[in-house]
Amino acid sequence: MFKKILVAVEDNDIGMQVFQEGLAIASQANASLMLLSVISPYDERYINPIAMDPYSFYPTLHSEAVRVNLQQWDALQDQMMEFLNSLGQTAAKEGVEAEYTLNVGDPGRVICHVAANWNADLILVGRRGRKGLSEFFLGSVSNYVLHHAPCSVLVVQGLHPSPEKKSVASNQELQVG
Repeated sequence: MFKKILVAVEDNDIGMQVFQEGLAIASQANASLMLLSVISPYDERYINPIAMDPYSFYPTLHSEAVRVNLQQWDALQDQMMEFLNSLGQTAAKEGVEAEYTLNVGDPGRVICHVAANWNADLILVGRRGRKGLSEFFLGSVSNYVLHHAPCSVLVVQGLHPSPEKKSVASNQELQVG
């Protein structure tokens, strides 16, 4: 059975779903968790490093932009560490041993690297459900991990709208039109 489970989490709904699934598995298997969050410079949700452009025409503006960017970076790291700490405390309350780490880089590669170094038996990763050009250009972390992981991988599908809500919306549209 699984004894060391790496759970790749983000501070969003999918990340919480992945964490809950990992916690449930670890609790049943009496396994330990490694909670991993990766800040990626390629992700549009995080700080844009373009402000660090060294070829600015106005050196004083460049210095200010770098200072502000570094402050935002520090705040983001603090926020993510607080998030990981809260997940670790939740796991401890459930009787599951958990450690956590925050890394910077390409998420797929970092997840596989940490899993290999920590000797994980299982990796849990979420899937956003990108398709088409979005998946092609932005990549798929879960796809990368599936093909490069040193152990088993469980992909937790992202949240979908319930069919009931969809049908209610469809009925309302029919009545209006």
